[in-house]
Amino acid sequence: MNVVPGTASLLEELDKKLMVLLRDGRTLIGYLRSVDQFANLVLHRTIERIHVGKEYGDIPRGVFIVRGENVVLLGEIDKDKEKNLPLSEVSVDDILDAQRREQELKQDQERRMNKALKDRGLSYIPDLGHDDMF
Repeated sequence: MNVVPGTASLLEELDKKLMVLLRDGRTLIGYLRSVDQFANLVLHRTIERIHVGKEYGDIPRGVFIVRGENVVLLGEIDKDKEKNLPLSEVSVDDILDAQRREQELKQDQERRMNKALKDRGLSYIPDLGHDDMF
């Protein structure tokens, strides 16, 4: 079988259930319905899966259009392995609370690190040049 590099090989993935990791860190799972020459994707019956530790929650998103430049990773979901995840599913509210607590903890750790560096006469300036989240 000849595999064509680039977006043409995505045509083989049409109507399959895929996981898409985006540049901003979000994980989407849905059925690939359309793709174009720029690797823009149309996902159907899409969920956004949020992982915190060994727990996850799914937020229904419906039809989702993804610009190709925002895709970091894309892969087909193995139906057998999906049934035996080593994670436990929790409600959307619970996973959003856990995500918020995790983000607050990271921000608190960063503040403490910045304070410790400042106390030693150093400063930390994060490289935000490559980060599109801001």
